[in-house]
Amino acid sequence: MARPPLLQLSDISLTFGGHPVFDQLGLIVQTGDKLALVGRNGSGKSTLMKVMAGIVEPDTGSVTAAPGVTVGYMDQDPDLGSFETLGDFARDGLELGEEYKVDIAAEGLKLNLDGPVATASGGEKRRAALAKLLAQDPELMLLDEPTNHLDIEAIGWLEDHLKNTKSAFLVISHDRAFLNALARSTFWIDRSVVRRQDKGFDGFEAWRDKVWEEEDENRHKLDRKIKAEARWAVEGISARRKRNMGRVRALGDLRKERSDMIRRQGVAAMEFDDAGQKSGKKVIEAKGISKSFGDRVILRPFDLRIQRGDRIAFVGPNGVGKTTLLKMLTGEIAPDKGEVTLGTKLDISVFDQTRSALNPDVTLWDALASDPEIGVSGRADQVMVRGVPKHVVGYLKEFLFSDAQARAKVKSLSGGEKARLLLARIMARDNNLLVLDEPTNDLDIETLDLLQELLGDFPGTVLLVSHDRDFLDRVATTTIAMEGDGNATAYPGGWSDYRRQRADTVAAPARTAEKPKTNTSPATTPAAQPQKTKLSFSEKHRLDTLPAEIEKLEGEIAKLTQLMADPDLFARDPAKFDKATKALADRQTALEAAEEEWMVLEEKAGG
Repeated sequence: MARPPLLQLSDISLTFGGHPVFDQLGLIVQTGDKLALVGRNGSGKSTLMKVMAGIVEPDTGSVTAAPGVTVGYMDQDPDLGSFETLGDFARDGLELGEEYKVDIAAEGLKLNLDGPVATASGGEKRRAALAKLLAQDPELMLLDEPTNHLDIEAIGWLEDHLKNTKSAFLVISHDRAFLNALARSTFWIDRSVVRRQDKGFDGFEAWRDKVWEEEDENRHKLDRKIKAEARWAVEGISARRKRNMGRVRALGDLRKERSDMIRRQGVAAMEFDDAGQKSGKKVIEAKGISKSFGDRVILRPFDLRIQRGDRIAFVGPNGVGKTTLLKMLTGEIAPDKGEVTLGTKLDISVFDQTRSALNPDVTLWDALASDPEIGVSGRADQVMVRGVPKHVVGYLKEFLFSDAQARAKVKSLSGGEKARLLLARIMARDNNLLVLDEPTNDLDIETLDLLQELLGDFPGTVLLVSHDRDFLDRVATTTIAMEGDGNATAYPGGWSDYRRQRADTVAAPARTAEKPKTNTSPATTPAAQPQKTKLSFSEKHRLDTLPAEIEKLEGEIAKLTQLMADPDLFARDPAKFDKATKALADRQTALEAAEEEWMVLEEKAGG
């Protein structure tokens, strides 16, 4: 007998501010589904997910979960309420003995559970919400942009976790590599309609383009039919003086069908100036620069020469110092030692990951017109776009903002819309050195595609920090890897090139250590000695933290064993006995896995 769906939406309609978000929408999520939810910024992805989670009530229709099914939701902007620490929030509501799951998730996501909620960043709060959801392990997980504010190592950990989970999940993300690795089916929201394709995400773009091609063909056929019927109606009046009223009504129906067709939202008219002044051939030269904060070494002596036209990507874990290195290279902060020389005729534009250049309390109109670099003196309604004056609203429309949004506050925008607004300011200026710190966060796939093409054609120089592996592969000509030991190493190419070259570098010492073959007989050949293999930064960190994790698991096992030693526990509270039994088995399994992992890493380290 077929099992009922985990979740079913039937005839969902929802309107915000008079604008229909969904109309008669229906979808089904089955057991084991691994789903991507994609669509343009503002298409309603997060709203749909909130409807599925029961947070937003639709105007009409029903949301039905199978009996006993739990649905977990990770919000982009979680409310941690009155909790004192991130760990208090993440562990809240877990059953007895389940807290260790939060510890495992927190380690993979690089979250300090002891961090106070009062001073936590937005990224830390989101990681706490994600750790909480993963620890709860519901039958269906709804994940809204889980990779934002994660570094590449943490994204890899999350990928592995979701690959191995038995739970179904629906994930919103614009990270192609992440979706390619995980999604087996795709929900696509386009103009209030949700379509489903049961293929991996790598087939999404071909499917989308085919749908749009068929749509354009149908629209063209309808236009031709309307034109032919309209000609008949005019000629018929003069020829017979008596019209076929049924055919005239049919023409009216055709015209209504055509007017009801919702035109696709275009692509933002983004463009960098390719006619501005060129910088000198040498853009930046760093010699022996280093940086420390107290006892913490951020950068050991490092040399780098950046030429005009280079696209330099900086990768590494969060907090490793990528942004600090960027600021040293652009002269914003000074190195402790060494020197940085900037080239001539540099026009620098900065896209910072916090979007701090945008005042949240001003309107979009003022965010552009009041910018001293692009505002037109004496004209509060115009901006200077690469030397040409344009009306503020017209320029905003080029970046897909509506007339109504022009007078809205910046704080009302989504993350993707804020990114587009900041790009609009940058692209209005003359620039030949772009400093882009996490530009890909929140941008939809079509905008990412366009940005990637523009950076490829940009005649200037690009310094880029991103955790989007696909974007790095498409844009970077050189990758600077910072792995947490104070060393920065340059590799030609993008992310995949760096990973391949790094693997070759690690393997090279083992190959060169091999002795040349001789005619020595097998009996006299000495036994092969185990090679010491350098641990990666994450492996070293894991080896350092495993003893504490093992000790903690042993302590929890001791407590649970003591609890179950009570002979009256089962009779007094059978539910508690069952929970303790399950928790004890889970702890013992986790302890065995941790001990095995410790032995493997210790042996790899040459211990």
